[in-house]
Amino acid sequence: MTLHTAPTPPAAGRPTLDGLLERLSTEEKVSLVVGAGLWSTTAIEHIGLRAMHVSDGPAGVRGITGEPTETSASFPAPSALAATWDVDLADEVGAVFAAEARRHGVDVVLAPQVNLQRTPVGGRHFECYSEDPLLTGAIAVHVVRAAQDRGVGMCVKHFVANDSETQRTTYLAQVDEKTLREVYLAPFEQLVHEAQAWSVMGAYSGIDDGTTAAPALEHRPLLTGVLKDEWGFDGVVVSDWVATNSVEASAEGGLDLQMPGPDGPWGDGLLDAVRDGRVSEDLLDDKVRRLLLLAQRVGALEGVAPAGDRRDEVGEVDVRDVLRRLVGRSMVVLRDDERALPVAPHDVRRVALLGPNAVHPFVQGGGSAYVRPERSSTPAHALHDAFGAEVDVHAGAVSRMLPPQLELATRCTTPDGQPGGLGELLDADGRVIAARTTTEWNGWLREVPEQAVALRIRTTVRLDEPGRHEVGVGTVGRHRILVGGQVVSTGDTVVGAEVILDSSVNQPAPATLVIDVDAPTTVEIDATVQAVHPVGYESFARAELVHRIPGTSPDELLAAAVDAAAAADLAVVVVGTNEEIESEGYDRTSLALPGTQDQLVKAVLAANPRTIVVVNAGAPVLLPWLDEVPCVVWAWLGGQEWPEALGDVLTGVTEPSGRLPWTLPAHESDVPVPDAVPVDGVVEYHEGIHVGYRSWLRLGRTPAAPFGHGLGWTTWEHESVVADVGPDGAVDLDVVVRNTGPRAGREVVQVYVEPPAGSSTDDRPVRWLGGFAVVHAEPGERTTVRVRVGATAFRTWDTARPGWLHPAGTYGIRVGRSSGDLRLAVDVTLPGDTAAGLSGPEGGAPRGT
Repeated sequence: MTLHTAPTPPAAGRPTLDGLLERLSTEEKVSLVVGAGLWSTTAIEHIGLRAMHVSDGPAGVRGITGEPTETSASFPAPSALAATWDVDLADEVGAVFAAEARRHGVDVVLAPQVNLQRTPVGGRHFECYSEDPLLTGAIAVHVVRAAQDRGVGMCVKHFVANDSETQRTTYLAQVDEKTLREVYLAPFEQLVHEAQAWSVMGAYSGIDDGTTAAPALEHRPLLTGVLKDEWGFDGVVVSDWVATNSVEASAEGGLDLQMPGPDGPWGDGLLDAVRDGRVSEDLLDDKVRRLLLLAQRVGALEGVAPAGDRRDEVGEVDVRDVLRRLVGRSMVVLRDDERALPVAPHDVRRVALLGPNAVHPFVQGGGSAYVRPERSSTPAHALHDAFGAEVDVHAGAVSRMLPPQLELATRCTTPDGQPGGLGELLDADGRVIAARTTTEWNGWLREVPEQAVALRIRTTVRLDEPGRHEVGVGTVGRHRILVGGQVVSTGDTVVGAEVILDSSVNQPAPATLVIDVDAPTTVEIDATVQAVHPVGYESFARAELVHRIPGTSPDELLAAAVDAAAAADLAVVVVGTNEEIESEGYDRTSLALPGTQDQLVKAVLAANPRTIVVVNAGAPVLLPWLDEVPCVVWAWLGGQEWPEALGDVLTGVTEPSGRLPWTLPAHESDVPVPDAVPVDGVVEYHEGIHVGYRSWLRLGRTPAAPFGHGLGWTTWEHESVVADVGPDGAVDLDVVVRNTGPRAGREVVQVYVEPPAGSSTDDRPVRWLGGFAVVHAEPGERTTVRVRVGATAFRTWDTARPGWLHPAGTYGIRVGRSSGDLRLAVDVTLPGDTAAGLSGPEGGAPRGT
């Protein structure tokens, strides 16, 4: 199998990249390394170069138009893919990325994110693959390689140690060199050596490695010294959006492309810096050559086909089939004491489908990972189709804290009595420069003209229902909000791009007025909000009109759910998080399920012992009832196919064969890294190399479920293991496993490495993942799976040299079903070395046979 295909050479008569470079003026060269817009690079017609288009993101290809009509296939969150531990399925996902990119006219997808899940409260936890660097790198390599084999670039992000969201544009990650090398740089190194990644995105945050403290885009020892010079990365280093804050420092540091453009430091100052000699033309040429190579690879140069020996297969993928199988396989059976899975449909005539996420499932996180799904379904419809049974749906609990959107079309009138609301754009003198009435308002006005400084919205809201109403407006920036003639909020702070970067614009906390209604009445909203003109982004105004109507009390919601559960043959309780909790831009403050969901689970279980709990969340949450519920399935943020895949899992179409790619805590106080809040602008990586489960093992703490845990729907016996040490220092393991259960199933054979006796726990973890493989077996079948533990699994960074060492000694090899369920052991003695060098593509992503 060809793992990487070089770019298609120029056709006869076509100039080389250096030949194209020679035809460019200095002004044209500078224009190439500055974005032409939000999602595109500069085109230069006379050399046959078209614009290259880039797009978010990690859970689908959003597209480049920004129009509401542009929809996309909504993928499961990346952590769900990692939960499959299946590199072949990752290949299929890479093919889907390529197909979706081509459908949207996208050349480079801004994914995958290979930062690590250092803390469970990280806001983008769901968007990352794993807390383990090997699993992260192995999955990412296959996604990237499969997409690039089809001529679509992937931009690996965020380089490096950008693992939390609080103050993400300014904080300094204090990470020692050994930890950087062994943990946080490791997935990037894999992607350069094994996938030949075409692009890498530099982070907003800064890094202090003990020698150099600088913003990521200015960190020359890492960007140029390690990534480009040591690893041989020949692609483009692109900035995170509006992250560039300097000219010379970032240019010398290793940044190649400032995005977006044409505004920003490079758009304003790079040309002068080159002319003045502050940035050399040779350095500029290197950046342009990298851009031209990327253009050649994606087919943006006239007469040059995209790279990749599978580029003609882009259209040959069934997107929905891949996504549905992926989300089904990713689901993790945390507990199934009574073998409840799968459920025979003929045994069920009535299903009680309960929980706030049963009514409104949370299928994708916020921020860069969000797309407008091309299709949607509901768990109720999916389970009705899967079981052929009556499905009784009740929320049973409250989980969302923010009031819902105001129904403008059915409940509101303009000042002149028309249905809807009146919006007026105002200039600096308060004059109306544009106005329109609308009955369709999603809280956003985009492409606001430059002369507009504010948006005023007026509407009269009809309050028909007796009881307590809550009415208001959520916004960002300068504003004045009146409800019922009362000023409920005012602010003078003028905002810009920062509200996009911290995601506060996505979920603005509304200012509201509570109104007790005895008889039908009305209340007026008069809101004037800032028109935001952020550098690098399109202009907008934000006014989220909200209205919470009197409704069923939490006690009444719970009682209705309990009654439904008692009357059903099967109760399925879907609990989880939502868009208020898991998003780019902010970290979580608690691991508890929001609202009253824990009470719901306990009450339903008491009413119907035949209860299955489904956890619809991307990042860990506390499950205080885990030991009481007979069957619990972790179901992730599953994208557009999630409802149908849930039906497949419950009824036996697809085995929920996922394994946790992170550790599930039982108590918040047990979490080794409980928060991500910078102290005086610094995030100290005090745990060093002991990230995730490594810290749990070192501290001797017992989680609710360990890294790698997952039961599936059959049982397995690990019978024997034989190890063979190769001349390259890699260890090949032949593991015999037997399916001892009643159903065919998939097993993930996990191999962990333990250091030689006497090793310092500061220098080596207690145990770390060395390799893994997926195997399928029929009931009673015995099969042998080969797992390779690459030589890189045994190396350690010597800061004194500096360089890699492979210490000699006897290493413990432990084989099992998770980091906490080890079934087999074998020791291997390695000769080691003292001159392993700085880096190299040795080892590699483990593969099973």
